[in-house]
Amino acid sequence: MVTKPRGRPRSFDREAALRKATLTFWEQGYEATSIADLTRVMGIAAPSLYAAFGDKRTLFGEVVETYATHFGGFGDRAMDEEPTARRGVARMLREAAAEYTAAGRPHGCMVLSAAENCSSDEVVAALRDQRARNVTEFQRRIQADVDAGTLPAQADAAALARYTAAVIQGMSQQARDGASREELETLAEVAMRAWPEKSGEG
Repeated sequence: MVTKPRGRPRSFDREAALRKATLTFWEQGYEATSIADLTRVMGIAAPSLYAAFGDKRTLFGEVVETYATHFGGFGDRAMDEEPTARRGVARMLREAAAEYTAAGRPHGCMVLSAAENCSSDEVVAALRDQRARNVTEFQRRIQADVDAGTLPAQADAAALARYTAAVIQGMSQQARDGASREELETLAEVAMRAWPEKSGEG
């Protein structure tokens, strides 16, 4: 009996597998995503998944990092690259309208949607902490502008930071509910009218 030589096994593309897992968690949420779902979309058996990524919770930690790198980094870029907090937030909200409604992938923000109906206290706490860090960073940037005189001295940096977080969280949910990019862009424009503005700041 002549046997055919076995072909060389295809190398495992870890980054591609992580992106597929990210889209699955993003679409279904952490709780509803099963190991069977993950092995199917990632194209690997359960033992290989555990060997490469650990358990579901550990994999999700890498997924959050993948999301931030490939999909969710627009907010940090806007805040880092714009000269003032007001302009950074305005850009972030405009870009959120586009990112949260982009074709070919789930809508909204994965960090927000993945925690819905989640029974894992550890996952809920990790995502809550990440959102809290975002609010803290917004407040830091806003307070720096108050201190520099770019925003009025009476501007409440903490309140503006929480307001900004609430707007972007609301945009995520509305995108999940079917709001269009144009509708979210209009929402972003209205939201920015609540910001105090000094002469020459735009």
